[in-house]
Amino acid sequence: MPANTHLSKVFTREELCLMEQVPEPCGIVIFGASGDLAHRKLLPSLFTLALEKVLPPTCYVIGIGRKKMSDEQFRETVRTSLQASVGSSGKAAGSLPAIRDFSERCFYMSGEYDDPALYGLLKQQLEAHEKSRGIPARRIFYLSIPPSIYKSVVTRLWEASMSKHASSGWTRVVVEKPYGHDLDSAIHLTRALHQGFNEDQIYRIDHYLGKESVQNMLMFRFANAIYEPVWNQKYIDHIQI
Repeated sequence: MPANTHLSKVFTREELCLMEQVPEPCGIVIFGASGDLAHRKLLPSLFTLALEKVLPPTCYVIGIGRKKMSDEQFRETVRTSLQASVGSSGKAAGSLPAIRDFSERCFYMSGEYDDPALYGLLKQQLEAHEKSRGIPARRIFYLSIPPSIYKSVVTRLWEASMSKHASSGWTRVVVEKPYGHDLDSAIHLTRALHQGFNEDQIYRIDHYLGKESVQNMLMFRFANAIYEPVWNQKYIDHIQI
């Protein structure tokens, strides 16, 4: 048997999940949690990580939005969104108990994004969760909001002393929106983020940066007689990006 035979092994999805590095338990704060993006993309993605055992059970989610809701009302919207996601993906109905378990890890706060009082309450909530769950101050702030509001949120997080790394944990901010419409607007957004966070704390996700590349791959596939017959579900198990 050739020495490099192992290099040709094709891993199943379950094997790849087991190989994933499980992150440290943390708190995930979603600004804009009552919006469409959070319920169609973010919460279903976190739920999938929980199903695949790569989201520690002590991780929790705090949703923040302008819409007034109680924790239980928010959890009901989470369950509705996840059930719709499970149904559209063709997953088994056995996920329903897992959906309920995941929703119990979700909490909600309402308020205006530029109101300092909201951030004082958020800090108290984070510290209470960290104490009850026995985890350090590891926090992810996910800005699922229009770029025009970034500066207000970042400024308030900085004023509430929540933007810097804690001595026993870490802090990160994720922005997922079209990141400006030209160079000047992108620079302006970066300066706003740097008012409260260091560059190594900032994670940018732009919906459109990879769009042209994916479209080019489709053209490359269908325009080549060599690849078109074999680039399909019969020969490709899954794609990792």
